Amino acid sequence: QVQLVESGGGLVQAGGSLRLSCAASGRTFSAYVMGWFRQAPEKERAFVAAITWSGGRTYYADSVKGRFTISRDNAKNTVDLQMNSLKPEDPAVYSCAVDRDINYSGVSRYTGRYDYWGQGTQVTVSS
Repeated sequence: QVQLVESGGGLVQAGGSLRLSCAASGRTFSAYVMGWFRQAPEKERAFVAAITWSGGRTYYADSVKGRFTISRDNAKNTVDLQMNSLKPEDPAVYSCAVDRDINYSGVSRYTGRYDYWGQGTQVTVSS
């Protein structure tokens, strides 16, 4: 059974940093694109970042480009999201997800491409 478990969320002051981690099991995740998404109250889930199965290519939402960095460790089946310079508009529940196709050559921002999701971790930013 595929399982994704996020950790690392919490409360941080604006301008601060957090590092989220997603631990994956139940699939050979080294062969899958992984993504991070976020959902704020009363808003739709939004794309944050994605990384190819090899880790060679990354893709970011414009709102986080230059502040967030996605990375993966295929030996440990983990995908991290380093978040720097956090802003008041960043608070949300952050979830990781795995692409539906093995060895997918692209990187997608669309939720429909991802078939398994974690429960999420809350990020709160105080001003």
